[in-house]
Amino acid sequence: MNNIVNILLVDDDDVDCMSVRNAFKKNNIMNPLFVAHDGIDALDMLRGTNGMKKIQPTPRIILLDINMPRMNGLEFLKEIREDVELHNISIFVMTTSNSDSDKIEAYNYNVAGYIVKPLSPEKFVTAVSTLNNFWQLCEKL
Repeated sequence: MNNIVNILLVDDDDVDCMSVRNAFKKNNIMNPLFVAHDGIDALDMLRGTNGMKKIQPTPRIILLDINMPRMNGLEFLKEIREDVELHNISIFVMTTSNSDSDKIEAYNYNVAGYIVKPLSPEKFVTAVSTLNNFWQLCEKL
């Protein structure tokens, strides 16, 4: 496949990162997965700044947690949407926050979806499978 679609996971919780990796494996998702532990690291990886290697090609999909140190997901969303080179990336929020205000703010920043992290591994695998179906559809367009 010469049209690589990189995916960036922005989440500070190592257990959640492992759950995403496991769900990718169970769904046979072969897209390269890059991990940043907060919004600042993610921006540096996307821009190639502050000594971080720039992800090439730029990820077309970001999985974003909201509750993180240094720069949270909503602050990251604001920064991304104001960046001329990065504002078109599809962003899916995957968070434990079920707060209506977080959901409204995320959708105001044009997220592609908002997923409240399920507790059971089976539901998590199903959620990632649904995302994968969406990505494959988008890749074909």
